[in-house]
Amino acid sequence: MSSAMTASHDGKQSALPPSDAALSNIPVIETGPDFPLATLLACKERTHALLDAAAHRYPRAALVALDKVSRAWLVRCDNEHLAEIDRIGRELDRPGAYFFSVNYEWACTCGAAPSPDNRSARLIRVLDWRTPGLGANLVCAKVTGAAAGPFALVTWPGYTGVLQVMAPGRFSAALNQAPMRKATGLFYMDWAANRRRVWSMPYPTPAHLLRKVSEEARNFTEARRLLIEQPIATPGIFTLAGIDPRETVVIERTEREARVRDGAQVAANHWEAAGWHGHARGKNSPGRSRMMCGIKAEFDPAFAWLQPPILNDFTRLAMVADAKEGRMIARGYEITGVATDTLDLTWHAAA
Repeated sequence: MSSAMTASHDGKQSALPPSDAALSNIPVIETGPDFPLATLLACKERTHALLDAAAHRYPRAALVALDKVSRAWLVRCDNEHLAEIDRIGRELDRPGAYFFSVNYEWACTCGAAPSPDNRSARLIRVLDWRTPGLGANLVCAKVTGAAAGPFALVTWPGYTGVLQVMAPGRFSAALNQAPMRKATGLFYMDWAANRRRVWSMPYPTPAHLLRKVSEEARNFTEARRLLIEQPIATPGIFTLAGIDPRETVVIERTEREARVRDGAQVAANHWEAAGWHGHARGKNSPGRSRMMCGIKAEFDPAFAWLQPPILNDFTRLAMVADAKEGRMIARGYEITGVATDTLDLTWHAAA
């Protein structure tokens, strides 16, 4: 067990400050709107490390088949990022580029609430994913040249979607995976049924919708509207924090419907919407949600609030963002504990 994580009296793990062992930085890469390709070219070794780790779960032959199905779907739905993903696939020259651009196998816990001084709105984001290496190989892209203004995202080199973003002077947002629909009640049969449903949808992925919002929405109101109205290929849960402390919302989505929870809210991987049902994602989704309700949206570089059950073996990223301040802190995690130094980025809207 790493010195960055220890067992409490009840046997659960809790985060501690990292030891004197050297931790990697989260590199900050300045890019134009082509941030997936730019981050890949800057840090290609990180993407290969992630694909090497993922290959343990997906044999090469399976990845080849999944790439074929994924690209065919991107063609059928006329995905606007297909040419970009094609270029990334050529640069990597190995299976996995298409499948991982549309893959949804994570869990998350988020909160949107006023800052402790009630001067702004803040986003708290924790991302869990089974694949090892995602915490250690994070990068931060500072993107300029988008229609609505600059934005910063914590991501992975070559990934074409947006899972968490801070757009200075506009909003911060994150995407959670939604519960899996219950088709049969048997988890793996329901998983297969849901994947078939995704391949039949002619809409963008939720991560590509959040990218569109990052590029085009000029403020919280526009971002909220797009996240409510735009069809998506598979259900998702969006958490959005604007500039004013009252600009906070969680938007639960199916492909064409939305349930909106305005005000200070939290989200994990189960539905709060009445009448919507499904398999909750990740570990102890209700427990993570309850714990997030009690966390203050503070800029604590040590992330002392990150404790079980929100912290677990699959935690890969913790982040706090405030678009009014133009500030974001983030840190990577692996099963062994803290994996990166804390990134503390300040980027004002006028920059």
